[in-house]
Parts: sequence; C-alpha cells; structure tokens
Amino acid sequence: MIPIGSHPVWHPVFETLAYAAGYAVFRHFRERQGDVVAEPQRWTVLAAAAVGALLGSRLLGLAEQGPTIEAAWRSGHLMMLLLSPGGKTIVGGLLGGWLGVEIVKRFSGIHRRTGDLFALPLCVGIAVGRIGCLLAGLADDTFGKPTSLPWAVDLGDGIGRHPVQVYEILFLILLGLMVSTRAKLPEGARFRIFLGGYLAWRLVIDFLKPQPLIDGMNLIQWSCVGGILLLILDEIRPWTEIHDTAKV
Repeated sequence: MIPIGSHPVWHPVFETLAYAAGYAVFRHFRERQGDVVAEPQRWTVLAAAAVGALLGSRLLGLAEQGPTIEAAWRSGHLMMLLLSPGGKTIVGGLLGGWLGVEIVKRFSGIHRRTGDLFALPLCVGIAVGRIGCLLAGLADDTFGKPTSLPWAVDLGDGIGRHPVQVYEILFLILLGLMVSTRAKLPEGARFRIFLGGYLAWRLVIDFLKPQPLIDGMNLIQWSCVGGILLLILDEIRPWTEIHDTAKV
C-alpha cells in the first residue's frame, strides 16, 4: 500500500488552485483562438455558468445527504447545513452550469455554441482539484473501495483503497488531449466531448466508491445518466429541425 493519510487542510488549497488554473487556461486559449461571441456576451455566459454550477453542485451535493438533511431539519440545524462548506459535487456543478448557460443564451438571443473554450480549462481545473481530494483522504468522501491491488492507497485507517482520484486525473489528461486536438471539429463539439466523456467516466468510476445506492447506482450516477440523455436529445434536436424545415 502507498501511505497517503488524510490531510483535509489541503483540499481548499487545491480547490483554489483549480479555479485559478482553469481560468488561466481559459484566458490563454481565448486570447490565442478568439471567441465566437462578443465580450459582453461572454461575460453573461460566464456569469450564468458560475451561478448554475454553484446551484447545481450544492443541490446535488445536499441530495446525496438525504439522511443528514432530515436529521438537520429535525434538530433545527438545517440552515447551518446549507451554509456549510461541504456537500458539493462536480457532476452537479457541470450540469447546473451547462443548463444555466443554455437558459441565459435562450433569453439573451445567443445562438452560437459557446462551450468549446471551457472544455480544456475544466479538464485542468478538475484534475488539479482531485489532487486536493486525494490528500484530504477520508474527510473528502470521494475515496475508493478497499482493494488488494499493489497501488492501493492507505488514507490513514490502514485499509488499502482504490486511488480513484488518481484514476480520474489520468482520465482527465487523456480527455484534455482529445478536446485540445487541432483537428477541425463542429462548433460546440469539444465541449460535448468533454461533458459526455466526463459523465460517462463518472458513471463507471463511481462503482469503485462506497456510496449509498438507489436501484444499483448512486445519485451522481443517475444524474450522469440524465445528463447523457440530455446531451443526446440536444444533438438530435438540430437534425430534427433541419429535417422539418426541408419538408416545409
């Protein structure tokens, strides 16, 4: 086993570094490649993504804590739980940010697909954040199930576990290479490759995490299924509209 221990103090440090690294990559590629929308519209999209991500991350995170919320309600500490720093999920943040942007685009009259510039920054940001999750260990609730594999990590309780955070970092490196390819892709394809790829990854890797299950999967996995279905429907819709227009 590889001794890691649990060091919760590092989680907020790497979370901050994740935001900084992701934004730095975003600015770099925006300056180098340009943008499909004007400056005011981009800031509108960024604001919508931030608000949607915050709400989605928090709501899904709290939904995972069903028994905890019930106990907090009965004890009169629900507000303290809502304001606590924990209880956030990346999947909820991604889905909430995506839906927030789509809603704002519809009301703002933005018809371009604006997500490509987010694809690589999100890969970088999540990968950096996962280092903090690994170092936080048992306190982070993202640790893996016990295993006897030679690369198992000991998070301080003497039990060898799957280093699921390391698996995810390696996957994000591969996903980052895919979305940063120089190949000519349709507008919006890079973001959809990222989002679909990450949701599919979480659907699989969360089987290696000891979390409560609902009909065989945890709540995050069911959210991933919903997100993948929405992506498929969003891809089908333009083709349907083109076909209907052709018939007219």
